[in-house]
Amino acid sequence: MENKLITPRKLQGFWELMPKEQMCFSNLINKIEEVFKNNCFVPLDTPVLEYSEALLAKSGGETDKEVYRFTKGSTDMCMRYDLTVPLARFVSMHKDELTFPFKRYQIGKVYRGERPQKGRYREFYQCDADIIGNEALSYVADAECIRLLEKCFEALNIDVEVRVSSRKILNGYVETLGKLDRINDILIVLDKLDKIPLEEAKLQLKEIGLSEKEQNNIIELTQTTGNIESVCKKLEKMCQNSTFVEGLENLKEVDSYLKNLGSKRVIYDLSIIRGHNYYTSIVFEGFFAGKKNLGAIAGGGRFDNLCGYFTDKKMPGVGMSVGITRLFSHLMQENYFNFDQISEIDCGIINFDETFAESLALEEELRKNGIRAEIFYENKSFKSKMKEANRRNLKYVVIVGENEVKEKKYTLKDMETSNQSQLSVAEIVKTIKG
Repeated sequence: MENKLITPRKLQGFWELMPKEQMCFSNLINKIEEVFKNNCFVPLDTPVLEYSEALLAKSGGETDKEVYRFTKGSTDMCMRYDLTVPLARFVSMHKDELTFPFKRYQIGKVYRGERPQKGRYREFYQCDADIIGNEALSYVADAECIRLLEKCFEALNIDVEVRVSSRKILNGYVETLGKLDRINDILIVLDKLDKIPLEEAKLQLKEIGLSEKEQNNIIELTQTTGNIESVCKKLEKMCQNSTFVEGLENLKEVDSYLKNLGSKRVIYDLSIIRGHNYYTSIVFEGFFAGKKNLGAIAGGGRFDNLCGYFTDKKMPGVGMSVGITRLFSHLMQENYFNFDQISEIDCGIINFDETFAESLALEEELRKNGIRAEIFYENKSFKSKMKEANRRNLKYVVIVGENEVKEKKYTLKDMETSNQSQLSVAEIVKTIKG
């Protein structure tokens, strides 16, 4: 019976790249990881699968609908939808072994069953850095995470603006309306203001119980943006609720620390809410400078109560995350990468039949010296091998003939200029490394 071939295909919303694309993507991750290390964050890698009771402890809202949840035997489990809740579980388990403030970074895949669309996937990477405190955590940590977000994009040579707000301001205002029991529903609507028509947002707020005046006032509040002075001047006249006032004071404090840390592109913007309901105070998002309409490519905030579902000990935290998959998708569209200049090889080695053994030894010697050398060992003609070098955009080739082996000096050819020289291994290494 003839076997029926399976048509190769992948699941919708799941990501894979061609090799040169993957090299660029990995380079972005490496640069971000270096920023995390340089700012004294330590690595952590939590499991992709978690018990459902742990992962869903404080998700709520739209997030619950997006979680991949299933059972294996009697075990109810979920695939992680972010890296923050697993962090809270880890810290709660190991609180007596860690040093606080605990600063960790994690780079890994997360999963959300949302509808795939431009720049949004069901499987994607996040690059997270978080600071967890023991009983208390200074707002210096919030400023450090905001500045860290800026540093990540400085390392990538990408111009971003970071927009900062405080959930306490909105919470305090909603409290004055007597609707604190509906705060999550209200925040979900406000968080979608740039995605749905204004009239639809007002209708949803009306269904929650807000009068027309209250709808207009709270929408106006979320449209407040500017530097710290202009934002505070407007908001100080709007509400005297204690939580509202505390949120304003938090913004002022963070702003003072950011100035000392050398922050460059911070805008205070009350439309920044963040979708997850575990955020309790400062929240922020990063955008391509002047292109807020493209959506956030990074974000974060403070979560004072996240560990409360795992421990009685108060462990406030603040963190930031770069949505590296979405960022990469945007950069691809903007032709940020020059794939014609990318190669996994620094130099190719072209041998002849009688010099194959010596060419293998040369390949190993060059690799020991940090040169990504590759011998073209297929039984092809010299001309075919040179064409292969051109096809792979190689900058250099080393030609190994009988005379080269005898003299221990090999022909290094610059494929861009066609210049070639007889060089020793040490001289080849020096030339290629520049």
